[in-house]
Amino acid sequence: MTRTPGTVKLAVVQMHVTDQLDDNVARAEAHVRDAARQGAQVILLPELFENLYFCQVEREEYFALSHPLDGHPFIGRFQNLARELGVVLPLSYFEAAGQAHYNSLVCLDADGSVLGNYRKTHIPDGPGYEEKYYFAPGDTGFKVWATRFGRVGVGICWDQWYPETARIMMLQGADFLLYPTAIGSEPEGVESPNSHQMWQRAMVGHAVSNSSYVGAANRIGTEVVGGLSQTYYGHSFISDYTGELVAEFGDTEEGPLTHDLNLAEARKFRAGMGFFRDRRPDLYGALLTTDGVTRRG
Repeated sequence: MTRTPGTVKLAVVQMHVTDQLDDNVARAEAHVRDAARQGAQVILLPELFENLYFCQVEREEYFALSHPLDGHPFIGRFQNLARELGVVLPLSYFEAAGQAHYNSLVCLDADGSVLGNYRKTHIPDGPGYEEKYYFAPGDTGFKVWATRFGRVGVGICWDQWYPETARIMMLQGADFLLYPTAIGSEPEGVESPNSHQMWQRAMVGHAVSNSSYVGAANRIGTEVVGGLSQTYYGHSFISDYTGELVAEFGDTEEGPLTHDLNLAEARKFRAGMGFFRDRRPDLYGALLTTDGVTRRG
């Protein structure tokens, strides 16, 4: 396949999920193969695609869904898949580490090697999204990986609302930003809007203020967990480095959504905009506080 120098084809996968691990992994693999057939080189699956989004409720039995990275029940399968297809796979999973549990992501390079592990930094806690019950706050710091197809920065779901996450990954040299996610309706009586527009606008803002491509992969379908029901609104998308949505699914489509990223053009545009040149980190001390008051001494 002939490609313009400095370009990478990205795919973000939108899919429904069941309560059967083997079913979900097989479906995810089929979507990865489909994306690769379309020429995708970096392929992003949704957050915690291995099972239903169990964080709707607080139940001890769901900790049994977690596994250590070493000897994980499906990561080795995706390592083989990445090697076979020659694709990069940032892969979300529920990690057990000693007595701790994390919402994590392992980045697999195009030769199947593990480039590193990221543990979700920002952990939500609210009706239908009870993640603090299950996950410890990530202790890895933000991660950018030098893959065969560019430097990839990945945050996980709730991370996507924080401009600090995007900016730090870009400062670390990311060529583009990815966010696997699981988001949709709120439980009845919750005042937060069921708005994919607000969700998209937050990430498009990261694209604009960092002059970077951004891609997000979400799940679809209605899931019932512990007697509660949530419908995940899809709308997986890819934004270009000016904030234009260049590819988007609706709330029912399933499969890979692809777009060619011209990383060389994005780097040129980013340098010309001067956002990074004109930063004043010497004045940003308040960002290291919770109340905006910088304390010295």
